[in-house]
Amino acid sequence: MNGRALPALLVLSVVFVSQQAVSQEVASYQVTSPDGRVEIATWAGDPLTYRIALDGRVLVERSPISLRMEDGTVVGSGAHVIDERRARVDEWLEPVVREKAATVRNRYSSLSLDFENGWGLDLRAYDDGVAYRFRADVEGSITVAAEEFSVRFAGDPELWFPTEESYLTHSERLYERLPSSGVAAGQMASMPVLVGWEDGPKIAITESDLHEYPGLYLEGTGEAALRGVLPAYPAEIEQVNDRTVRVVSREGFLARTSGPRTFPWRVFVVADEDADLIRTTMVWRLASPLRLEDPSWIRPGQVAWDWWSALNLTGVDFRTGLNTDTYRYFIDFAADHGIEYVILDEGWSNPADLWDLNPDIDLEVLFAHAAERGVGLIPWVVWKSLDDRLDEALDRFEAWGAVGIKVDFMQRDDQPMVEYYWRIAEAAAQRHLLVDFHGAYKPAGLRRAWPNVITREGVRGLEHVKWSPYPTPEHDVTLPFIRMLAGPMDYTPGAMINATEDQFKPVFDRPMSLGTRVHQMAMYVVFESPLQMLADSPTHYLRESECTGFIVEVPTVWDETRVLAARVGDYVAVARRSGDVWYIGAMTDWDSRDLILDLGFLADGAWSAEIFRDGPNADRNPQDYARVESSVGPTDTLVAELAPGGGWVARLEPRTAVTR
Repeated sequence: MNGRALPALLVLSVVFVSQQAVSQEVASYQVTSPDGRVEIATWAGDPLTYRIALDGRVLVERSPISLRMEDGTVVGSGAHVIDERRARVDEWLEPVVREKAATVRNRYSSLSLDFENGWGLDLRAYDDGVAYRFRADVEGSITVAAEEFSVRFAGDPELWFPTEESYLTHSERLYERLPSSGVAAGQMASMPVLVGWEDGPKIAITESDLHEYPGLYLEGTGEAALRGVLPAYPAEIEQVNDRTVRVVSREGFLARTSGPRTFPWRVFVVADEDADLIRTTMVWRLASPLRLEDPSWIRPGQVAWDWWSALNLTGVDFRTGLNTDTYRYFIDFAADHGIEYVILDEGWSNPADLWDLNPDIDLEVLFAHAAERGVGLIPWVVWKSLDDRLDEALDRFEAWGAVGIKVDFMQRDDQPMVEYYWRIAEAAAQRHLLVDFHGAYKPAGLRRAWPNVITREGVRGLEHVKWSPYPTPEHDVTLPFIRMLAGPMDYTPGAMINATEDQFKPVFDRPMSLGTRVHQMAMYVVFESPLQMLADSPTHYLRESECTGFIVEVPTVWDETRVLAARVGDYVAVARRSGDVWYIGAMTDWDSRDLILDLGFLADGAWSAEIFRDGPNADRNPQDYARVESSVGPTDTLVAELAPGGGWVARLEPRTAVTR
């Protein structure tokens, strides 16, 4: 047991004793989901506690929560409720960027408790989970010294735990599967963290509406319980190199802010079945509403990405690399294939100085050529270099004709860095610029207020195969259930060189993926990212024109989503509709399997299906695939035969709409 664990264990034991002593004396309040299945209850005693149940079964036992101010005020300790307000909401919302659907149902029951000290607690119960947040109704400055967040599990459920080494992180971790009691005291994870009970239900823990406050992490206690930890406000920072700024020391408080305000939602997505984790939109629904007056200029789309393939091209009559000819080629490739955007990744300028331009790249020529071909260019920048001359830099990008920015290497989510994200989102929106955050913490609601923040990384994605044997197919079929429920993820799929586990080796300049070709193709349907990358070289896409022709037709936003088959870490199959065309994507781990796909979601009539499936030898050569066409209808089923690390993808459209 280390020194950090002891206070948490003491708190838990005191809470247990306190419950026995005051359970008959403290006031309790409950709020239940509209369907009557999910409940969050709170006890306004000393301490303030909450509990979560599904169908009457307790999943999270009474767990203490509080906020402690710098002046010694503790919100939650001995809370005395002076008023309560209840409401039922049932409305349909229309997202600016349709990650899952054109409309989202926002149906919940709410309870707001007012405490006598000018603070309060808001609770909501949705059919797919619960959430709570603290609320300050007081005016003036507020300094939050500490937050107590604890989760005491009923039983000893399993966790999918993305262990972090420190608060300096890209949030690109793998998921360790551990019993909740097996997470060592002090072992810390970024969120979301997934919790699963052996006999069925699961809970994903994350947060939403994170603003002017640090991000939340979860830490083990050595028992079947987790506690929250948060990075304190930076006191001193140090620029280590052109991209990394680390915190040398921290203040004795978490956040300096002002009231009245609400604090971030503590979110618990409650899943009856694994598919519910893909269906949920809770993080988005709980976030602050749209702040843009006119978001009509926001344009999702696909991106030809330069960095992953190291700008390797063959069959051209020029030397490839960071030069004008190479980027002109990328622009022409994008234009010829209907790809909306091209990234200008690292190398167009000195990362530490956006005014120190690469003399081998004629930006004026490239922006003019891109405009002529109808392709938008998105420059990559390091966050600190951008921040040093923010308005000047964004004005310059706007003048060049850039359509967005890719901002990288933030690697923190203390209060000043969280505020940076909001500041960039607003400043970029004023100039009609999209934003893609890399080196980023998980999505926590910003994109609803500022939908020009169209995607972000914060995920162990395809870039890692350039130097490691990850991500594996098992990781790929874990992400949709955990990381993706927080929001879009810029995984950057599309590898055309594919390998089995024993064939794979990391090659930085000529990378390959683990799993089959169709596994990569299916990601364009399964993974949500309204700005979706084609990571590989145009050379490979031109050589593999049949696969490329399918990929570039896949939309990046959707009118409807159906989950057809799902088990965390094993397999996933998702159907998504854009207009009157459906796409289906299916993926598996290293186990081959057959998935039965029910087409009952199709409208009546005959449908044409274009299918890409793993070839008969894909277990030996993962680039082996087969393309087939067939006629199907809503009473049919299809069998997705998946090789180890395999995939299956289809496009289905009404017969009358077929023009090809």
